[in-house]
Amino acid sequence: MELTVRPVHPIFGAEIIGADLTVPPGRDLIETVERTMATYAVTVIRDCRISDQDHIRFSRAFGPLELPPGMARFAGNVASRIAPELFDISNLDEHGEIIPRDDERRKYGKATERFHTDSSFHTLPTKWSLLLGHIIPPVGGDTHFIDTRAVFDELSPALRQQAESLSVIHDFWRGRELAGADGVTEEMRRAMPPVIQPLVRTLPYGRKALYVGAHATGIVGWPEEDALRFLGELYDFATQEKFIYVHKWRQGDLLIWDNRCTLHRATPLETDDYKRDVRRTTVNEYGPEVSAEALG
Repeated sequence: MELTVRPVHPIFGAEIIGADLTVPPGRDLIETVERTMATYAVTVIRDCRISDQDHIRFSRAFGPLELPPGMARFAGNVASRIAPELFDISNLDEHGEIIPRDDERRKYGKATERFHTDSSFHTLPTKWSLLLGHIIPPVGGDTHFIDTRAVFDELSPALRQQAESLSVIHDFWRGRELAGADGVTEEMRRAMPPVIQPLVRTLPYGRKALYVGAHATGIVGWPEEDALRFLGELYDFATQEKFIYVHKWRQGDLLIWDNRCTLHRATPLETDDYKRDVRRTTVNEYGPEVSAEALG
């Protein structure tokens, strides 16, 4: 079947129709995906009825996997029902049953309702995330995206210049605390310590993007109060409605986004009536296949 690429938003985002991921990806598909991602930053491949191993094989065509950290010992969520290379973004336990919304295992997921980018707290250079919808509830669970290339382009020249001179502290656990989570231990902090990233990233094809979001919790050389105020102003500017694409999930969607130049957030399921089974790979630009925790 011929591959078709179709934009889904005035600024960014596209869908690819006609890809068969049950077989190893060929050069045409790989080049189409790379080209589409460079242009649109968010891409959905429709109607993927594939296994975990198909998902993993396809992801590795674009870079080495970032492996999930050993979060089970922190949150008690054992994800043995899926391949260990995958991040479990579901509301299900290891037996495939719904975890109640007030359960301890889901409290840290509340922070994903704020715009963020995956793995900005990782010392290896993150590239894309690839999230597959196995079971999609009839209501809730949309994913919102922002193209931070477009955001950077709309900053004033003075603010762009200032942003390019700054380095930002990305701290997974501090970000969770600022979102209202408590109970973060020193063991957790040692497992995933903060890292420093440039506030402006230049993509391989030359465009520049703001590298902000919920994990950005400080600026090198600035008092925390001043840094949070400045980062909050950038966050408020970036999250204007005109920059946001809302993805309405369909079963079999494989949603790919570029972590270097997008922000995303989850919308919550307000009920325990429906299962949501979504599983993610994340790929880095290069490097070994290790978890963020392994580098702590």
